[in-house]
Amino acid sequence: MERELTMEFARVTEAAALASARWVGMGKKNEADDAAVEAMRAVFDTVHMDGTVVIGEGEMDEAPMLYIGEKLGTGEKPEVDVAVDPLEGTNLVAKGMPGSIAVLAVTKRYGLLHAPDMYMDKIAVGPGAAGRIHLDAPVAENLENIAKGLNKNIKDLTVVILDRPRHAEIIQQVREAGSRIRLITDGDVAPAVACALPGSGVDVMMGIGGAPEGVLAAAALRCMGGEMQGRLWPENDDDIQRALNLGITDVSKLLTLNDLVNTDDIFFAATGITEGPLLKGVIFNSDGATTHTVVMRGKTGTVRFIEAKHCFAKKPKYAIKGACNE
Repeated sequence: MERELTMEFARVTEAAALASARWVGMGKKNEADDAAVEAMRAVFDTVHMDGTVVIGEGEMDEAPMLYIGEKLGTGEKPEVDVAVDPLEGTNLVAKGMPGSIAVLAVTKRYGLLHAPDMYMDKIAVGPGAAGRIHLDAPVAENLENIAKGLNKNIKDLTVVILDRPRHAEIIQQVREAGSRIRLITDGDVAPAVACALPGSGVDVMMGIGGAPEGVLAAAALRCMGGEMQGRLWPENDDDIQRALNLGITDVSKLLTLNDLVNTDDIFFAATGITEGPLLKGVIFNSDGATTHTVVMRGKTGTVRFIEAKHCFAKKPKYAIKGACNE
């Protein structure tokens, strides 16, 4: 994949963020998600690639667009696999809370784990702690090793965990180890990525969240030299069958970063919708809006932050559908 695609993918996540940002605080998560999906799909149509959705909005009979198996782009080479979450953190947008993003990852064909729509137990860290974690190690042991890698006191680590009853034991163990905790209500992609960014205030992300979101975060962490480990966490037989249908025969396998993303030929892009540890949110003004986007390329390890000023009067309507008062 050529570097020229960098800005194309930024345009895709920007469009989704602009469209869904109109719904911030409106209490309508489905409408916000629909707006993001439609805008992202429209801009994908203009990207010079032959893409196939491997992680998306669901199966064909569940989603009108960005469904698994859908073709994206103009049909020209390169052939790529695409993982998307047009609105990661639907509840965050509905309630006007921080941390929602529009996000995608693109690799050469067969570069991504085709993760089923189910839970995954995960731990993610940045480059300084890479090689020092193990999903099956005790929480205190992981935190001690992470602290050594980051040259920090264990009491100075900040651990992000989804605020769920299933995490009561992990939360207790982190507290007993002495590390600080930042509980979040939704959206664990952004904090997982933030682990690899100096100054983000996030050192570790751990706990059980979405498996597709785990693959998206792994793509960014591979670009930046971080590390993630995971294991599928099926709740019932339907989950197990869903994994089998995607070719995953061992749902109990410990998944390394290379299992989640097996190539450095990656692009990752995310645009903030509401303010968070990774990105600023969309800000509307009298004639347009400002967006904040991060774009990464795995081959070079380049991480770009792009602050864009959008003039709605001059942009194609497909790129800002839902974001302007038509």
